[in-house]
Amino acid sequence: MGLSTQINFKKERDLGSIISDTFRFIRENWRSYFSFIGNILGPMLLIAAALMVFLYIAFAKSYKGLLSGVEAGVGFEGGGGGLEALGNIFGYGFLLMLVWVVIYVLLSMVSLFYIKSYIAHGQADFKEVKTNTYANFWKFLGLTMLMTLMILVSYVFFLIPVFYMAVVLSLAMPIMAFESKSVGDTISHCFSLIKSHWWSTFGVIIVLTMLVSILQMIFAIPQMFYQLIASGVFLDNGDPSAIVELMDDPINIVLNVVAYIGQFLFYSVTFIASAFIYFDLNEQKYGTGTSERIDNLGL
Repeated sequence: MGLSTQINFKKERDLGSIISDTFRFIRENWRSYFSFIGNILGPMLLIAAALMVFLYIAFAKSYKGLLSGVEAGVGFEGGGGGLEALGNIFGYGFLLMLVWVVIYVLLSMVSLFYIKSYIAHGQADFKEVKTNTYANFWKFLGLTMLMTLMILVSYVFFLIPVFYMAVVLSLAMPIMAFESKSVGDTISHCFSLIKSHWWSTFGVIIVLTMLVSILQMIFAIPQMFYQLIASGVFLDNGDPSAIVELMDDPINIVLNVVAYIGQFLFYSVTFIASAFIYFDLNEQKYGTGTSERIDNLGL
């Protein structure tokens, strides 16, 4: 893609422009963008998929153990390894949670460093994005943990401020990616950048969240159709408990895994939108994009 068609991030935008330009950016760059995600996040996504398969199988085994134990009158403990399966559920669940945290951080970094490279060169450079992602992983992980802690504290002690805090912190990752600030300076800059613009930012986030939620449903459609068909087949056997067979049905498990990963990757839309929001607020506050264009004219 040439520079003449490059999207200008560094300018003011209203809500409609932020949303339309977000999807325009994805439409024009989806091939390279998702190839970057696949190359950098691929191994972690495979690990997540494997853990999800093991988790579904453990759920099915635990439930079957419970049913067989009840039918035999020996309780859960005697139900065909039900307790062992229950332990596996907690083990796989904990590992999966850690893996999803890593994937979330990597996804945010690839999205934002892709845009940073795109702005600098007119198109993203894979080596540059990969280097920036790996070099800043622990920094972004620390930021994510601090943001989570701040939101949890807000949730525990107050109800309304948690919404305020979540909107403010939505700017944290773009600030760290584009300004290379420390974790503390990033959090501090979030509050100064969003000052007097909280409601407009909140409006963009709400609209985008609804759009992304609708789009995520696309990945669940094959799974839902298969479950409806398979449920009818199992129930035709005349045994209501036969529906349990659906829990460890290989096709159902694969469709569940694909749907979940696809829905998760759609969060990249919010990261791209957060870059547009950041540059919009930065332009309104400091006019950096305008200053750069004036300097370029001078050259």
